[in-house]
Amino acid sequence: MARFTLPRDLYHGAGSLEELKNLKGTKAILVLGGGSMKRFGFVDRAVAYLKEAGMEVELFENVEPDPSVETVMRGAEAMRKFQPDWIISMGGGSPIDAAKAMWAFYEYPETTFEQLITPFNFPTLRQKAKFCAIPSTSGTATEVTAFSVITDYQKGIKYPLADFNITPDVAIVDPDLAETMPAKLTAHTGMDAMTHSIEAYVSTLNCDYTDPLALHSIKMIREYLEKSYHGDKDARGKMHNAQCLAGMAFSNALLGIVHSMAHKTGAAYSGGHIIHGCANAMYLPKVIQYNAKVPAAAARYAEIARFLGLAGSNDQELVASLVTMLKEMNAALGIPTCIKDYEGGIIDEKEFNEKLHDVAALAIGDACTGSNPRVPTQEEMEKLLLACYYGKEIDF
Repeated sequence: MARFTLPRDLYHGAGSLEELKNLKGTKAILVLGGGSMKRFGFVDRAVAYLKEAGMEVELFENVEPDPSVETVMRGAEAMRKFQPDWIISMGGGSPIDAAKAMWAFYEYPETTFEQLITPFNFPTLRQKAKFCAIPSTSGTATEVTAFSVITDYQKGIKYPLADFNITPDVAIVDPDLAETMPAKLTAHTGMDAMTHSIEAYVSTLNCDYTDPLALHSIKMIREYLEKSYHGDKDARGKMHNAQCLAGMAFSNALLGIVHSMAHKTGAAYSGGHIIHGCANAMYLPKVIQYNAKVPAAAARYAEIARFLGLAGSNDQELVASLVTMLKEMNAALGIPTCIKDYEGGIIDEKEFNEKLHDVAALAIGDACTGSNPRVPTQEEMEKLLLACYYGKEIDF
């Protein structure tokens, strides 16, 4: 038996933020990121709509990129004091992910972060509040997923939290919010969405319900991402929809080791963070080459290539065409080919190699590894990470 879970209601299209005025409740806490939603006037609009719905509103602001355990705990404490019956998060993946975790600690103060790390181990939510997610970026799709990524900075590890409990009740996918994204963020979040779709399609848990979502989103991202990157307004709207479809696919089919590696390399190095979407973009071509050594996985990648009309008369040629397409997309979006070139070389080569064994072990233990079509050994994961650092092709 398998399960397919989505938000109960998803409102989409320009101006759909207005649906906030139809929520039923008495108190809403609005969880926000670094301030762009406030600068562009969306916070004031959201607060006005919520007050029109008869709610008292409180803001929890300044959730950092790659939200920390400490921020989650502060947010949960603010919720316990305010006692909202709606938790609403608006912004990129970070504030929405943080709010999902805050939700659990708000309703269950005695729960520990260590308990939530175990996949699908959340307590039953909606005892005090419902959840509404409003994305401003076109990539994470956390507004429709059962996932949240929280960083333990003391350990230098990003933890993917997974449970169908944290799938939002309401998602509002309004392209007006996405128009504010700068080009670099558009590129990174767009390739994050591409990775979601491709990993979902080749996941060991793919099914008839997730495959159409994954394929259509891949097609849309290929068609619209570069246009969106260059500021095309209509393409921005299409990408906002495409990333949401990708989220529907991967929330139910799960992901693979591109995400495992991105999670465990993201906060591991003293030189700085590797932005999640950029990491996925750099690692995806390598992982496809690695996974395609398994015939069943190669056949799935070939199906994607065939669906896109790429060249190739057999699975091997089609996989190669898919890898080439992704590399060309990365180049067009200004994404580096390898970690060594990331942000001018901020990830120190010596530190990378010193931490290689431990990072590889953590990646193997990541929640996303279990649904990858090829299960890596410690040696293979180390080789993969080295290939991603130096930009080498995969031949094992």
